[in-house]
Amino acid sequence: MITSKERKLASQKLLKMANQMYDDIIRKKRPVIKFPVRSLSNAKFDDEKGTFTLMGKEKERTFNVNQAKIFAQTIKMMEFSKSLLDTNDFSTLREAYYVSKNWGEARFDDQQPSNSVIEDLEAASDFLREDLGFMPEEDGASVVGPLKVIDKTQDGQEIIIDCTKLGSGAYNIPNEVTNLTLETNAEFVLAIETAGMFARLSAEGFWKKHNCILVSLKGVPSRATRRFVKRLSEEKKLPILVFTDGDPYGYLNIYRTLKVGSGKAVHLADKLAVPEARMIGVTPQDIVDYELPTHPLKDHDIKRLKDGLKNDDFVKSFPEWQNALSMMADSKVRAEQQSLAKYGLKYVVEEYLPAKVEDQKTWLP
Repeated sequence: MITSKERKLASQKLLKMANQMYDDIIRKKRPVIKFPVRSLSNAKFDDEKGTFTLMGKEKERTFNVNQAKIFAQTIKMMEFSKSLLDTNDFSTLREAYYVSKNWGEARFDDQQPSNSVIEDLEAASDFLREDLGFMPEEDGASVVGPLKVIDKTQDGQEIIIDCTKLGSGAYNIPNEVTNLTLETNAEFVLAIETAGMFARLSAEGFWKKHNCILVSLKGVPSRATRRFVKRLSEEKKLPILVFTDGDPYGYLNIYRTLKVGSGKAVHLADKLAVPEARMIGVTPQDIVDYELPTHPLKDHDIKRLKDGLKNDDFVKSFPEWQNALSMMADSKVRAEQQSLAKYGLKYVVEEYLPAKVEDQKTWLP
């Protein structure tokens, strides 16, 4: 869970926002909540930070006829959040939705609007929703390798999890990673898109042979996974190498989200993004060089490529990505990680990945 200091700061920020609205009412002004527009249309790639950064567009939520219900819902959620912080409690997103059933006309009829209001508070307060007392239902991904995670029980007793001694299993990243202590002598982190490939590399002992930490991203990485990997990058100074399928989704959803942030959470790029990450494969050039079995790009794949080339400021900031995506668009094919099994089940462990890790010229930024 979050520290008492963070809870106090978040609670103070919510109180400050409420006092500002109260002052507006006393001055006979309509109370207003401002928050940044959360989309890539309000973001640009910052070369210096290596992440997306907001361009300044804001939305306003005010107390009027059209916004009366959502304004009331936002105030009630602020109140609920502050009560969680002040009582050292937490709520899952699902629980928050059901708590609203006691809010009369301000109740939510569906969970998605409830989640959106929590995201609005996150953006308006500049605190992660986890810092506001809200926990997602999903936890993080699986981890194995030379890493010790030091956690604590509810009564404060220290627990040491050695990620080299988990048998055929793996450490599962919890949904809150702030208070974990991490110890490692690994040389790098290999973040892997699919659970199947993670299982292959773990079973074959890739982490032992190359002194690295394996992280299974499980598709687009959860916030807990991104925060965990970010800590390994920033605190332990470990290179973060990413291994996805060779397709638009792997590049522009999974990898880009980990590296520079997503449109939906662009306001949190500084807290979640891992700008030091590098894509080592499967690249469009790998598909050619390794003569991999391919599948035709689907219409939505082609649309995603074209949109990335035209509108994605991250892609437009790197000629290497422009060339790679153009190459895939021209070839009209994609390849999966598992296509490397064409050369045998151990090929990815013994040949492909060792060569890719060593040859930085083949990486994408």
